[in-house]
Amino acid sequence: MQNNWRPKLGDRVIRRPRIKAHPLRRVLGIPGLFSAGYGNVGSSIYYALGIVVVVAMGAAPIVLAIAGILFIFTALTYAEGTAMYPEAGGSASFARHGFSDSVGFISGWALMLSYIVTIAISAFVIPPYLGYFWPPLKESAIIGTAVSMGIIFFLMVINVVGVRETSFINVIAAVFDVMVQLLIIALGLLVVFNFDVLVNNITFYWPSWENLVFGVALAAIAYTGVETMSQMAEETKRPAIRVPRALVLMIITVLVLFSGVSTVGLSAMTPQELASSWATDPVAGIANSISMAITPQEMAAKLATTNEVVIVLTWIFTGLRDLLPILVAVLAASILFIATNAGLMGISRLAFSLGRHQLIPPVLGRVHQRFKTPYIAIILFSAVALAILVPGFFAPGVFIELGALYAFGSLLSFVLAHASIMSLRIKHPDSPRPFKLGWNIRFKQRELPVTAILGLVGTVIVWLVVIFTQPYSRVVGLAWMAVGLVIYVIYRWWRKSSLNKTGR
Repeated sequence: MQNNWRPKLGDRVIRRPRIKAHPLRRVLGIPGLFSAGYGNVGSSIYYALGIVVVVAMGAAPIVLAIAGILFIFTALTYAEGTAMYPEAGGSASFARHGFSDSVGFISGWALMLSYIVTIAISAFVIPPYLGYFWPPLKESAIIGTAVSMGIIFFLMVINVVGVRETSFINVIAAVFDVMVQLLIIALGLLVVFNFDVLVNNITFYWPSWENLVFGVALAAIAYTGVETMSQMAEETKRPAIRVPRALVLMIITVLVLFSGVSTVGLSAMTPQELASSWATDPVAGIANSISMAITPQEMAAKLATTNEVVIVLTWIFTGLRDLLPILVAVLAASILFIATNAGLMGISRLAFSLGRHQLIPPVLGRVHQRFKTPYIAIILFSAVALAILVPGFFAPGVFIELGALYAFGSLLSFVLAHASIMSLRIKHPDSPRPFKLGWNIRFKQRELPVTAILGLVGTVIVWLVVIFTQPYSRVVGLAWMAVGLVIYVIYRWWRKSSLNKTGR
């Protein structure tokens, strides 16, 4: 039988499946977002203070305060940028919108280096804190480095297989960590704080100007949570409102904790003691000093008003004093473990964002057929983190070098974030800004935020200091950026796409 069917108008139309505008689920509120960011910032205090004291010595509180001001400027910049573009790219997203794809890639690749170093340095300082229970973990560089590399390898396998991050656990860990650090500050102010001793330690151990500025650069490692919170904007409910609020909450919390802990630390011991015996586990050193500073009887006599008060205070102080070193060891190791894992997850999010906008080859964001995880990115960048830990077996200065390398990547991404916000103010002055920075100056009929200008100038200066004074971070950092740019150019050439415009 002859088939008389003929195609009709519209028969050849192929309807494309609908694609979700936001492939990541928006499930996070302010507590979950804050805890995710604090997981990095809260963990950094367990090693950042030691890194800063090694370089800045007695000026550590001053250095942390200066870096804290830059942190405020940077957090406000990220608040405006993330509210405008609640995407998973962070500063790379700002740079892509504010300048071009090539600048967005530079920012994203520098940020990738920061994540890798965060993984390495977080894992590197876990063994010294666990050394409270088994001293060789703190005393032996070989054992400590081997354990650190084992932790990274273990988390790499876990992230390839695919284990969901639990926001509830992060919230509990963040709350518990804030409480313990407030306890350290309270006990420290009560037991070891002495204003004259603090002033003497600051003035007597004042560093050179070069070390002072370099200390500010290293102090940037203490404020790693800004980018993490911006990266998770695409998973946040109502990000235009909640991300800025979470960032403001982060600013207040971090500045209070870092100023308090650094003040107590330089009252409890000299910078020389903190930089030598307790460089990799400074909070453990502070807890140890508090526990050894005064006996329960002396404490009770110091605070006694009635016999009942003496008994209660003696019992409370004795329990807290004996528990504090153990509590710090367990909590530090736990939250540093979470931070190491968060770094790996951050890399996968960043690789997803860069690959989606064709800034890196899609193979890096390829998802495993069975486990549904970006396994290639996880394995590749975990291998880089393992590689930069190898000198830990024989080079005692690797701790400072890791800090300087982190400063190279993070400060470069901060520089581009500030510049991008100002570029967006000039190129797109009428774009919706759910969170807009105040304190503006007018330039050619455009409003430029003062905080972004000051943040840009400050981060550029500190980044240049790192470049010119630190050979390791200069060589490794610039080599990392050069390799990335070569990959980017070859990939765009292969795609027949412009370097500055995303191909479709």
